Amino acid sequence: MSVAVSIRDLEFRYADGPFCLRVDSLQIEAGARVGLVGPSGSGKTTLLQLVSGIELPQRGRIDVGELSVTSLTDAERRRFRIRRVGSVFQEFELLDYLDVLDNILLPYRIHGALQLDDGVRDRAIALAESTGIGDLQNRGVRRLSQGERQRVAICRALLPQPELLLADEPTGNLDPKSKDVVFDLLLQHASREGATLIAATHDHGLLDRFERVVDLASFVAEAGA
Repeated sequence: MSVAVSIRDLEFRYADGPFCLRVDSLQIEAGARVGLVGPSGSGKTTLLQLVSGIELPQRGRIDVGELSVTSLTDAERRRFRIRRVGSVFQEFELLDYLDVLDNILLPYRIHGALQLDDGVRDRAIALAESTGIGDLQNRGVRRLSQGERQRVAICRALLPQPELLLADEPTGNLDPKSKDVVFDLLLQHASREGATLIAATHDHGLLDRFERVVDLASFVAEAGA
């Protein structure tokens, strides 16, 4: 099987603190379902941001498929994220002045690499319905619960049918029943599209749903270690 994500000789430090993420080698096969675990502050969110090109390491190389993400320009990384990566952020990153449907459609409004048409709009509506927020499409996100906001964020990530899904605590704000529905949706998309799923989670009840679990504590060091 081909490799979806390859990380080698990586080192990343924040300028304003002692944290240091070091990964000598991490290979994730295309189509794999991988869970990232570790205590708070171990680098789960940082690793997802590095893979998506939101952050760049001080040293090392990150490849996604045939692309060297660490060699791309800022504009090229934005295009890569919008076309090939679906990200579910821990803080959702929804726009308060847009309603639910327009937040789901947002990737198609912020970059010319994606073209909005009736088929995309129909898919957005179907995603909303499948996650239990179909009747909230015209509601402003300020009037949503945390769990409803989480589902909007997941629908937005799935809409462009990405080949790589990066999810940061995707079920962290959901009740047990909703958690199963939403996580099933992520797994179904990954299976249907042949996408790779990498999800950071503190929920050990989900770990048996992954094909592989990576504990960042096993290869993440503090600065100076």
